[in-house]
Amino acid sequence: MQIQRAARGAAAVGGAQAQAEQTERVRKMLLAFSRDLRVVLLRLASRLQTLRWHAAARVPCPSDVARESQTVFAPLANRLGIWQIKWELEDLAFRFLKPDDYKQVAKGLDETRAGREAAVEAFRATLAADLQAQGLKAEVQGRPKHLYSIWKKMQGKQLALGQVMDLAALRVVVADVDACYAVLARVHQRWPALDSEYDDYIARPKPNGYQSLHTVIRNDEGRAVEIQIRTRAMHEHAEFGVAAHWAYKEGGARSGNEERIAQARKAVLRQLLAWERDYAVAPSIGTTEERIYVFTPQATVVELAAGSTPVDFAYALHTDLGHRCRGARVDGAMVPLYTPLASGQTVEVTAAKEGGPSLDWLNPELGFLAGQRSRAKVRAWFNAQAQRQTIARGRELVEKLLQREGKTAIERDELAAQLGFKSAEALYEVVGKEEFSLRHIEQLLRPAAPAAAEEAPLIKRSRAGDASRRGGVLVVGIDSLMTSLARCCRPAPPDEIEGFVTRGKGVAIHRRHCSNLRHMREHSPDRVIAVEWGANKGDTALYPIDVLVEAQDRPSLLRDITEVFAKEKVNVTGAHTQSVRGSGAATAWMTFTVEVAGTGRLSQVLKQVAQVSGVRSARRR
Repeated sequence: MQIQRAARGAAAVGGAQAQAEQTERVRKMLLAFSRDLRVVLLRLASRLQTLRWHAAARVPCPSDVARESQTVFAPLANRLGIWQIKWELEDLAFRFLKPDDYKQVAKGLDETRAGREAAVEAFRATLAADLQAQGLKAEVQGRPKHLYSIWKKMQGKQLALGQVMDLAALRVVVADVDACYAVLARVHQRWPALDSEYDDYIARPKPNGYQSLHTVIRNDEGRAVEIQIRTRAMHEHAEFGVAAHWAYKEGGARSGNEERIAQARKAVLRQLLAWERDYAVAPSIGTTEERIYVFTPQATVVELAAGSTPVDFAYALHTDLGHRCRGARVDGAMVPLYTPLASGQTVEVTAAKEGGPSLDWLNPELGFLAGQRSRAKVRAWFNAQAQRQTIARGRELVEKLLQREGKTAIERDELAAQLGFKSAEALYEVVGKEEFSLRHIEQLLRPAAPAAAEEAPLIKRSRAGDASRRGGVLVVGIDSLMTSLARCCRPAPPDEIEGFVTRGKGVAIHRRHCSNLRHMREHSPDRVIAVEWGANKGDTALYPIDVLVEAQDRPSLLRDITEVFAKEKVNVTGAHTQSVRGSGAATAWMTFTVEVAGTGRLSQVLKQVAQVSGVRSARRR
């Protein structure tokens, strides 16, 4: 219903844009019909019933409904050959859209109806008797001309109602095609024919399958009479179109009937496709992308971009089918996979049980793919294959490292999280791409030994000239005990600190929340002692602190950051950089060891570093 409302609005507004939008909606209606072809008949019957109700109740019909009935539904009925519905839809729409013209034609016909009907009946009886006398078995019927067709002929040829010769027609129904031509010969022998009014739709059927012989003769009174000659099957098709031989069976197809049902579906759908092509706007006007419609062997319609190939068709059905596509038949004939398809063709693909697409499909010069979605699916397949290989390579490298370090029991996702990755697979991927050094994992797995590796002498300003300075850290209750700052956490005033008594090298000073100190406390709690920062006299001591900078990698980034340190008179004693390339721009991870008087001074320096172009964060490690 939403499609119909929008279609009426487009038809009412008019113009190229509206017509293009209406065409696109017709295409959507076509695809909706293709899911169950009975929908076509139901929609036509529903629209006819709507117009009948407005006529019977004498309630004005909305103009957009009447216009849509005339421009969409009547042409659809015509394309399907359902003449009874077509003519009635046209007459009713004509009544509501042009009420004055309708009344004029109807009144003129009413005034001569009795005499005209008597003349038609008399000639019908004469023709039937003549055919019977000639030994031709035939059923002769009379049919009045529909108002809309009379009005169109009057408009097209600029005729008055009295000048329209074929206000009525006779229909002759016989057993077979030979009888059709025998009746035609007898009619032309008995009455003079108008040569310009003869059409052989048996030899040259209409696009919708309509077949009949049409001729116009002059009867004994000199009046023109149209005579249509057809077989019973042609008559059924002419009156009811596809509905006359519809092969839909409730509960599915019986054995041996499936092929017939598929052919019937295709016949109807081809008429729908032809209707859509007739309705579509010209390429110079249209704004919608040109589309084609092809069939599966089960007569399901598949919409594709113009120029699509059997490979595009396979991807439209299912991505996995597209990956495994190896051959194709079009209308029963084997064709190369790069063959362009056309509307109305039946396409069947053959697929391997397993496998993937070919790289040749991505070569535009070879013409295997026309649709952008199909190309994207092929590229995604190859990207996924490359990613799986990269992850497998990275997993192998990490596992070998864990075996060497004797850490195979460690949780892989937890290890990845400690290194700043969302999952283990993300870690494996950057390792496999060689964008992340295994040394980072080694450093995480090998914490510095508390006895020696974690110890570092208290660094002092070189300009002070005092190489040894006491009083930087005081051990509570003990005087003149040698102390050193742990490298794992780099404590500096005013951090909360604790000491760990090492074997032979004094007390190692850690930040209270250091993970290494927590581990050592669990194993040797008796060796953890209380310490505090001492009061320094004279020059203030310098403390080494590690700084971690994350930035978007670019040329001269390292130079710009070190210039900030130099400007702030901060000595840099070590630097390590690593560039990690993800899906977007590369990310630079930089670790600097700097000497500052305390964390307060460090905060000021980090604010300046954070203002460097490309820097996302600058923090103490």
